[in-house]
Amino acid sequence: MAANILVTEDEAIVRKDIERCLTSLGYNVVATADNGEDAIKSALEHKPDLCLMDIMIKGDMSGIAAAEEIKKNLDVPVIFLTAYADEGTLASAKTAEPHGYILKPFKEADIQAAVEMALHKHTKEIELKHEADFLRSLTEHKDGADILFVKNRSRLMNVKHEDLLFVEALKDYVVVHTRKESYTIHSTMKEIERKLSDSRFLRVHRSYIVNLNSIESIKYSNITMEGLEKEIPVGGSYKESLANRINLL
Repeated sequence: MAANILVTEDEAIVRKDIERCLTSLGYNVVATADNGEDAIKSALEHKPDLCLMDIMIKGDMSGIAAAEEIKKNLDVPVIFLTAYADEGTLASAKTAEPHGYILKPFKEADIQAAVEMALHKHTKEIELKHEADFLRSLTEHKDGADILFVKNRSRLMNVKHEDLLFVEALKDYVVVHTRKESYTIHSTMKEIERKLSDSRFLRVHRSYIVNLNSIESIKYSNITMEGLEKEIPVGGSYKESLANRINLL
């Protein structure tokens, strides 16, 4: 499906040339404007897939200001057209967070490259945002949820309850130790304890939560987990709660 494009350019001859280029490249020019106010109005009405905006347009509003106003209301990529490539102009244009620039005089290939790159970049941004929202919804704690995921880089790893041995606090992070590997995540022990609502998990120290079903032995005030040589201390204030959860023959 061809992208819908709004063109804002105050020089009629240049505007017509841009329209011709875009049409020949297979895009739809849904509206044109020669000033900032009309550009904003057209953008809100037509909701284009991309805006081509001349920086220096007639009227009291610059192309930069018009682009900023449009992006307050629409998630749409903007490409600036400009005959000025000086540092000051580019620095001002950055405030509108454009997806590209086309310098005048331009060729048809310049327009095609800028538009294709801007549309591709914006599509990827939307995909990443949707993915981030999806991952955030998955990692939110849900009462009664019996599936546990741990975020590892950009992937969510499914951790079975029986494979989770213990959780260890390390300053601003916690390490989730499973039978196969360990995952370091940015969280607090209080938050982890809330999410590990399954009865098999118990906090035995201010820095440790253990899987009771995976305890191999208890000696004095130290716990040894299955398959691990590491001993986990039992804090004084947690001894009673541990004693209440185990039966001694």
